[in-house]
Amino acid sequence: MNAKKGLFLGILFAFFALGFIAIQKATPDTKPHRIYKEIKVYSPYKFEKTIGGLAIVDTRTGTKEKPDAADSLYRMDELDQKWGKQHLKVVGNDVIVLGDANQTVRKIYIETKEERDWLKKFFGI
Repeated sequence: MNAKKGLFLGILFAFFALGFIAIQKATPDTKPHRIYKEIKVYSPYKFEKTIGGLAIVDTRTGTKEKPDAADSLYRMDELDQKWGKQHLKVVGNDVIVLGDANQTVRKIYIETKEERDWLKKFFGI
């Protein structure tokens, strides 16, 4: 292998490595799928596809927020965390979803310690 091929392959590898690292940084932490899906149903924040990317819509007020494409997943997590601190409560082995008037909307059973730890870490409850 001559020096030109080695240099080309080295630069190609560097670009792939930098691209992979950038994708990893832009992706938020993983969430326990079962409990997150059940809680997400009651969150008032939803993604809406637009021509310019994604918009976050508050279904209670209809307001739209258009963060950068790289920040949209992080912004959704911030909004969900803020909502969760006010509308979620852990009692025993259940997560209680509260409505706007503090009425119980749903009880969701916490099945594993991983889910309980994630609730504490993500929502701060």
